[in-house]
Order: sequence, then structure tokens, then C-alpha cells
Amino acid sequence: MTMEKGIRKRAALYARVSTEEQANAGQSLEAQMDSLRRFCAAHDLEIAGEYIDDGYTGRNTNRAAYRRMFSAEERKKWDVLVVLKMDRIHRNSRNFMDMMDDLNKNKQGFVSTYDKIDTGNAVGRFVMDMIQRIAQLESEQIGERTYIGMKEKASTGGGIMGFNPPFGYGIEDGELRGTEEELAVVSDMFAMYAGGMTLDAIAYRLNSLGTLTRRGNPWNKYNLRTILHNTIYAGYMSWDGILQEHGAERAVSPEMFNGVQDLMASKVRDPARRNPVYVPDGD
Repeated sequence: MTMEKGIRKRAALYARVSTEEQANAGQSLEAQMDSLRRFCAAHDLEIAGEYIDDGYTGRNTNRAAYRRMFSAEERKKWDVLVVLKMDRIHRNSRNFMDMMDDLNKNKQGFVSTYDKIDTGNAVGRFVMDMIQRIAQLESEQIGERTYIGMKEKASTGGGIMGFNPPFGYGIEDGELRGTEEELAVVSDMFAMYAGGMTLDAIAYRLNSLGTLTRRGNPWNKYNLRTILHNTIYAGYMSWDGILQEHGAERAVSPEMFNGVQDLMASKVRDPARRNPVYVPDGD
């Protein structure tokens, strides 16, 4: 990594683990962040922000922390993006190269501590592209194997389908268990939205009250939208269109959940993109 002499770079640290990797005991988020912090200390990098996506695939950019890191406000805070391995930031070669183009345009650097590739020359860029293509192939193969197993489990009612429990839930003795305090927050989210509040207004109210995410991060319209669309809060696990009743405590009734889906769909301008997912009404 090339540094201008006398100038201390500000680093954005990014870590990610997917649901598939959690199920297969992949490298933990804590271990990733510890390695990144040690790297920054060894290379005299100032840590400007830490961005963690827990339970997100690397095959697309629909990740809350990733989007926040690249928001106009956040990216003013850092000069170089540091990841443990390139597949932590992307498992899709096109998305990765688009990101690199964006970083170059904004004069921001990129460091992958394990891969140790210099993106400032043609050979380095070529090797990086090859590594990305291999990572994408591995990801697709893992996804295919996981998909087959998960769909079979879902279709036969096979219990919890190896995943990281979202806000409001935990795993106890292999079973999904509700977290009362968090579920109460989720219930309030649904009630506020059904009552006419915007996602931004809900986020502002929760954050101003000091009610943050499980990791202590502020709420925003992206993570709120994820919660309001998640069938788990109405009593159902969802996998590839298959709904399986989980039996744990619900945050909202199916009727409330379905009503919120209708309300959110009504605000989507393009009718072709209005694809609400409902859960069965009643008990």
C-alpha cells in the first residue's frame, strides 16, 4: 500500500459474513475486525469508521452497512477502504470493478490485507480480476448447495434453517426464541408506520430516544424497511417463497403485517415492482 509521506490516511474498515457462511462456521465478524484493527495500527492508519454487515451475501450491494459506508456523508470521513479479503466486500466481479472505478474517481484507496495486491499497476488489476472471478465461482457453488439443502428443509417443515437471527430473536437450544424488549421495539415500528409515519421519521424518533440496533448503530430507512418486510415478525420463516411457521413469539399479528405490506407497496411508483409478500391471516 502506497502512502504519501507525512500524511496519515483515514481508514474505513469493512467486515461481512453471510448467512451461508454462518451456517458453515466461517470467519467471525469479531475476528475480521480484530485483524483489520491490527493492520491499521501496523500501517499507521487512523480508523475513521467500522462498517459491519451481519448475515448479508456478497453477491449484491443490498447491504445496510455497505450502503451507509458509501453514502455521501460517510465517505467524506475516510481515504482508504480496508477489508480482510476481497471476497468480504464483493463476490461478484462486476460489482467489485464498479466499486473500484468509483473509488478511483473519488481518489480513495482500497486495501485487501490478505490478498496484498497493488491495484496501481496493470498486472495487479489483472490478478485482482482473476481472484474476483474465482471468488464469484466459489460463492455460486456454495449458494447452489445451500439452496438445495435449505429448500428441502423448508418444504418438509424441518425447523430453523441455519441463519443469523434478526433483531428481536435469538437461538436457544437450537430453537428460535423471542427477545421481549427488542420485539416490543419492532411492534412499535409497525404501529408507527401503519399510523402514517415515514421511515425517516420512525428512525429519527427511535434514535432520539436512544433505541438503537443490536450492534448499537442508528436506525435508518434501509434497516427499518428490512424489518417491516420480514415475515418472521408475523410468525413465519421464509425461504424462496416457502413460508414455515416458526412457533416463537410474534411481534405483530399477520393482519397487521399484511396491512403494512399493502401500505408499503402502495408507495412504490412502478406497479411492476409492487410484489408484497403476505403471511396467512388468522391463527
